[in-house]
Amino acid sequence: MNPLILPKKSLGQNFLMDQNIIRKIIKIGNIEKNTTILEIGAGNGNLTKKIIQQKPKKIIAIEKDKKLSIFLKNNFKEFENIRIINNDIFDVIKNNNIGKNIIVFGNLPYNISTQILAALILLKKWPPWYETLILMFQKEVADRILAKEGSKDFGRLSILCNWRLEIKKHFNVSKNCFYPKPKINSTLLSFKPKKNIEYNIKNPKNLETVTRILFSNRRKMINKNFVKLFGYDKSIIKELNLNLKQRPEELSSKMYYKIALRYEQFIG
Repeated sequence: MNPLILPKKSLGQNFLMDQNIIRKIIKIGNIEKNTTILEIGAGNGNLTKKIIQQKPKKIIAIEKDKKLSIFLKNNFKEFENIRIINNDIFDVIKNNNIGKNIIVFGNLPYNISTQILAALILLKKWPPWYETLILMFQKEVADRILAKEGSKDFGRLSILCNWRLEIKKHFNVSKNCFYPKPKINSTLLSFKPKKNIEYNIKNPKNLETVTRILFSNRRKMINKNFVKLFGYDKSIIKELNLNLKQRPEELSSKMYYKIALRYEQFIG
């Protein structure tokens, strides 16, 4: 392997090397001539190369590693429809000036995959600028995203995701498909923004706050953490028809959305 493109542990880099898996990922995107693609963490360009072959209108490849971004610029300099951006994905999401109806691909760095997904869910403007997210996660993270109410994996991640996104599991990917080989397998998921949101929480950060506080003692009853949100206002408990002896995972996703709406009113 080219010494310039050795993966950095500090950036959570594990390059996807298996060409068959890459082809399967590209197929899910259903890329057409007028499509704009955003690739999160282009890495060594293995996925980028296959995206280019589909001849989309535009490719924006984000790569935080300076050496890798130089490598990518040199490698793809003959293609006019690709733009390599040496930047942090969080800055790109925050600046939000990349266009509309974008298909996002990402073999996400393991150490920040959930933060990236949360940033894409908690955008103030909805429907968002992306049309589809096609993202690779560690299998255990994907299991938490897909978790059903009442299961041991059910938590903040599944509540946040299901609020605004339709989620689909495609396939698991063996750790042997990556370099360096991670300790566990991965899972590919895709997400489509819901056009009509049942619970219109004005500031998405309020749902983030509610879930963070109520799940801060996962094994304990929610009564003490509920007080952190609403004080000792018993009328809210009655209004929500809430049993404070329940543990966080025993509440439904819908109940969390109702609590977040009520919290929004409560803080004014």
